[in-house]
Amino acid sequence: MPEAILKLEGSGEQKDVLLRRHESVFRNLQHRADSLKLILGRIPDEISDRKKFLDTIKDIAHAIKHLLDAVNEVFTQIGVAEDRHRLDKKKKDFVKYSKRFSTTLKDFFKDNRKNAVYISANHLVHQTNQILLAVA
Repeated sequence: MPEAILKLEGSGEQKDVLLRRHESVFRNLQHRADSLKLILGRIPDEISDRKKFLDTIKDIAHAIKHLLDAVNEVFTQIGVAEDRHRLDKKKKDFVKYSKRFSTTLKDFFKDNRKNAVYISANHLVHQTNQILLAVA
């Protein structure tokens, strides 16, 4: 089941959260979040091919960095302290789950538990959506 959910994200057909704000920093955040989710969605198809999977891991790392940069840009556009606090909490949660994902990947190369990777990637998708919801 976690594999199927992740593949659905990779199809690009599912938009979990769409931002209503149209300023460039918000459009950039939406784009970065969607890009990360698409890359995470490639995992089920590429996890069995070590070279492709390693390339995907690199892509995920870059996408995470770009998403966090986009979140930092959005901070400059949020005027209400409570809203900034909510986004900051979601960002911290996202970083925590990113670290867990990294640990899961390291474990995968030791024990080859694909399902653990799928579950962890789905958690990262969820945290990405939580960031979007914090500014929606």
